[in-house]
Amino acid sequence: MQPKHLILFILVLSFNSIQSQTLLIPERVFDGIAMHEDWVVAVEENRITYTGPINGLKQVNSYVKQELKGMTLMPGIIEGHSHLLLHPYNETEWNDQVLKESPTERAVRGVVHAKKSLMAGVTAMRDLGSEGAGYTDVYLKKTIDDGIIPGPRTLMAGPAIVATGAYGPKGFHDGVTVPLGAMPVTGTDEAIREVRTQMGNGANLIKIYADYRWGAGEPSQPTFLQEEINAMVAAANTAGRYVVAHASTPEGMRRAILGGVETIEHGHEGSLEIFTLMKERNVGYCPTLAAVESISQYQGWQKGKEPDPDRVAQKKKSFKLALESGVDIVFGGDVGVFTHGENYRELELMVEYGMEAIKALQSATSLNARVLHFDELGILKEGYLADIIAVEGNPAENISTMKNVKFVMKDGIVYKNEQ
Repeated sequence: MQPKHLILFILVLSFNSIQSQTLLIPERVFDGIAMHEDWVVAVEENRITYTGPINGLKQVNSYVKQELKGMTLMPGIIEGHSHLLLHPYNETEWNDQVLKESPTERAVRGVVHAKKSLMAGVTAMRDLGSEGAGYTDVYLKKTIDDGIIPGPRTLMAGPAIVATGAYGPKGFHDGVTVPLGAMPVTGTDEAIREVRTQMGNGANLIKIYADYRWGAGEPSQPTFLQEEINAMVAAANTAGRYVVAHASTPEGMRRAILGGVETIEHGHEGSLEIFTLMKERNVGYCPTLAAVESISQYQGWQKGKEPDPDRVAQKKKSFKLALESGVDIVFGGDVGVFTHGENYRELELMVEYGMEAIKALQSATSLNARVLHFDELGILKEGYLADIIAVEGNPAENISTMKNVKFVMKDGIVYKNEQ
């Protein structure tokens, strides 16, 4: 290489190095644990290299400065319960999404939903079941990971597992075979086989339905026997995966907890005894408040103008008991039941139902990173991955500011920057 070319090469390297060093200067920083005034966050490539007062940062002039006036900088939101392949039920009923929308159509919708989620500040999410679309969610994850489309980091559950006869769509005579929203199994042998099949096809975790409605209009009842749950958890754990459970009844929740699942989804009828058992066994609770309110509104409830329907009143009661028990509460709204990109609605309801705003923010960041196995995320800390967002105002004082995401960085790349 000629000397002049070598000099040019070195200059280009130096320029790129400088450009990859960014200093974010907001009004305040929520680091995933606490709120800090007069802090800055430094990023180099895709890693956080410094958090703290600006006078503690060496070589501050080597960074490209990004002013975020009036904003709170915080870790990217980690959504705990989503369905990228679903869209709101007041647009198309769940049955018709499963029966009439092809996996191709649902994949296209998933592309749109993934981008909306990222632009809303969701930089990581756990997707809990393709709901009749096979492994389309796994393929959607691949396109995000390969940089083909923008979207959050994801953990995908694949098709999910139900007890034979328990899941829908239903309402057809016995001579009609229809696609189901999950894979049915009976007995420990079939259950273990299906767990292994789903993991082999790319599922990052396993979702099971520990209870469900056996007939139209009936209340939920337990589905799997204890030994079936135990077997599925053992098969997943052996392969380094974990199991989560859809469960609403106390007995369904109890069986799932004793079987070794890591989180309970929904838990509408959870009692103080059940939530205390969850805390003792280190099982997280994902309440999906926004889905319950959304479905009630689709059915005609006018919030603020009419008394709470029974389902909403029960959810408020169980959430209060969960708070009392001290169980880890996972932020996850079951988005897909309602509009993708409106994940903030779950945070608003968590606070409305009695949770401190700072605790809700922790749930959506550092707690979810820990409970859901999103390593090196959820905290603004040196060495962690640079998944960072900024919102207008102070969400610890007004949680509704979480709908005003103005800056989104995922893996060190800026996807949104509105001033």
